[in-house]
Amino acid sequence: MAAARSWEASFPPEVAASLGDSVELQIAIVEHKVRMPGIGYPSQCDVFALTRADGTDQAVAIEAKVNEPFGRTIGEWLGPSPSANKLERLGTICAWFGHSMPPLGLRYQLFHRTAAAIVEARRFHRPMAAMVVQSFSPGRMWFDDFATFSEWLTGLPLSDDHAETELPDGLRLRLAWAQGDSRYLEDIGT
Repeated sequence: MAAARSWEASFPPEVAASLGDSVELQIAIVEHKVRMPGIGYPSQCDVFALTRADGTDQAVAIEAKVNEPFGRTIGEWLGPSPSANKLERLGTICAWFGHSMPPLGLRYQLFHRTAAAIVEARRFHRPMAAMVVQSFSPGRMWFDDFATFSEWLTGLPLSDDHAETELPDGLRLRLAWAQGDSRYLEDIGT
């Protein structure tokens, strides 16, 4: 609800700032579903946007949070006897990242939301994909999970709440944490 209210007002400035300077919102779609490798549910972005920042076209997947976690860890998602489909999905996503199997304590939701940005960047011929966590948590809950995932994927610690890397196929990827405006928490009981 907080994210919906913030996007209804305009392009949230914290999201724009997380993408670079001179950011232009071209289109935003709420609850955008993106097909993932293998069989199963698509990844549903809270908001998907096409933007242009610093002269570069971007495909952006937004994961909006207040205080809820990023769901199950990779280990919990795989379970004790992972299916061939889960192994295929995770293996394909990790190959896109340029990695093999990840640490089992990383959060699966961060994987598929980042993969959604990559899929759509390819689909819309964008040279950059971005996955932004738009957090409305006053205490920045779950930031450590995001930072751990980001550092594993990019090999770099976050700088000003973002990190960038180049994927094996040449696509640039930005991961960012955008602290949402707390005024959008009013009237939703948080």
